Amino acid sequence: MKFYLIPSLFLISISSYAQNTSIGDVDMGEVNSSKAFEQIKKMLGKWEGKLYQQSGAVVDTFSEFKLVSNGNTIVEKLVEDGVEMMTTYSDKDGELVIKHYCALGTEPMFTVDTLSENSIQLKSDPSPGYHPKHNNYVESIGWTFTGSDSVKVDASLNLDGKLEKQYSLIKRVD
Repeated sequence: MKFYLIPSLFLISISSYAQNTSIGDVDMGEVNSSKAFEQIKKMLGKWEGKLYQQSGAVVDTFSEFKLVSNGNTIVEKLVEDGVEMMTTYSDKDGELVIKHYCALGTEPMFTVDTLSENSIQLKSDPSPGYHPKHNNYVESIGWTFTGSDSVKVDASLNLDGKLEKQYSLIKRVD
């Protein structure tokens, strides 16, 4: 009799773990993610390193990626040289949607340009209507995984009508 009770409790435990998340009596449903979203999930956690700007300046950088909203969204807190910004990553109709809340005062959106096992590259989505001659904004950003806990982040920014490139070398700290 005791032998049947333990496996039964184990099965009940597994089945309750596998249920969808709910808030009160509202089932939040199953989360289905794109390959690009799964690639961004590799960044979950805290990262720090150095940002190397085209001008030659080198500053501290810190990022924290958190999974929120029942696993449907990733929120990145990015701090460069003490200035905090935020980026959100979520799927819409099977496509990764990215919105960056920039210290430049713009809110560029991005689409996936290329995706591989060790890299994801994003390019500016024209929907916000930014123009390089009139607006300062991030044009592109990409992550290349150089190891399990190290990443090179490449970015290009439109600043005062000129395209500036920069990169960060970051390591996981948690």
